[in-house]
Amino acid sequence: MTITIAPGVFDILPQEPQEQWRSSHLWNFIEDKIRQTATDYGFQEMRTPIFERTELFCRGVGDTTDIVSKEMYTFLDKGNRSMSLRPEGTASAMRAFIEHKLYQAAPIHKLYYIGPMFRYERTQAGRYRQHHQFGAEVIGNASPEQDVELIDMLHTLYNRLGLKNLKVNINSIGDVESRLAFRQALIDYLRKYANELSADSKIRLETNPLRILDSKDPKDWEITAGAPSILDFLNDECKDHFQSVQKLLQSLNIPFTVTPTLVRGLDYYNKTVYEIVAGELGSQNSVAGGGRYDGLLKTLGGPDLPATGFATGIERVIQTMLKQQVPLPPPYAPEIFLIAMGEEAKTACFKILHSLRQCNISAQMDFSSKKLNKLMQYANQIRAAHVIIVGDNELATGEIEIKEMATGTTRKLPLNHITQILGDFRRPK
Repeated sequence: MTITIAPGVFDILPQEPQEQWRSSHLWNFIEDKIRQTATDYGFQEMRTPIFERTELFCRGVGDTTDIVSKEMYTFLDKGNRSMSLRPEGTASAMRAFIEHKLYQAAPIHKLYYIGPMFRYERTQAGRYRQHHQFGAEVIGNASPEQDVELIDMLHTLYNRLGLKNLKVNINSIGDVESRLAFRQALIDYLRKYANELSADSKIRLETNPLRILDSKDPKDWEITAGAPSILDFLNDECKDHFQSVQKLLQSLNIPFTVTPTLVRGLDYYNKTVYEIVAGELGSQNSVAGGGRYDGLLKTLGGPDLPATGFATGIERVIQTMLKQQVPLPPPYAPEIFLIAMGEEAKTACFKILHSLRQCNISAQMDFSSKKLNKLMQYANQIRAAHVIIVGDNELATGEIEIKEMATGTTRKLPLNHITQILGDFRRPK
């Protein structure tokens, strides 16, 4: 019996003509852009395990969130300890920050990560049980400028990838004091509609009423449209912070919409929250989301330092690129394909192959000694830019011929100086 892939996950392959978004060269292109953009903004990479103690996510993400209560992959290890595959990256980043006492090394830390996350949920466009995120966290800076720098970094990344028509939604959910007053006003309003709320929202009314504002049920949308606004409950400090965020975004010419119902799906947020959406993705249209979570480190047993961050789904980014018909990078193709005619030529070509690669020139050759026409077909299949054929005559004269596959034009080159002459094919290190 053939064993197939588990539901809700997917393979990323070198060439995937039918489902282009799963082609590895496209993922490599995006990850390269991510790393370059993160470096330009002063962020350094961190890598954490894909599973953690379940308690970390219960305390860090929140017991009442859908992620913890419904979606986590949780298991007992052989030591009878409860472990969970990470459903998001922030809690793991904060755990690592505390455990390794990074706060002793510098006052401000700018960290990023790229990796898989796991949630048991219904598979749909851009949402999978194993999905991949680029996330960034800044620890130690409470200023509104820091919130805006993160939004700007996302905006810059999407511009570099060629995305367009993205919408930035922002809100402030204030501090504990602001939310307590708003929470009570929201409960008082929603109780009048308790029987009309969706099943999930009826539960949230008792456990986490702010999450009702984030409901995806159309019935709840109609009810919450007339709900009190969190912005009316902000104290002066939170209000000033949010106004500064808006002014800074305007100064950078980043368009945004203030969305009072935006609360994000995790319990640790406070003050600035935001999301970036793409209309091409339908109802599940969020490409990125983030915000400030100043109390999270303390909740997890660390120092009381301000923190803020975001995560963007790589699957969502790729799906948006395809739907917007963004020009995509070409798949891998060698600059040089060597064809050896005979054993002596094979030995010579193998040395040339090594020399080309040492000069950072992408090169391949065939080792099977197939017929010339079959090898030329193969060179076309792998989209080789140039072909060099070496046989007894080339070895005797010390001169080879290189053929440009796109045009069919050829030129002669001295065999013993080939790497120097082909320097224009050299890839950057």
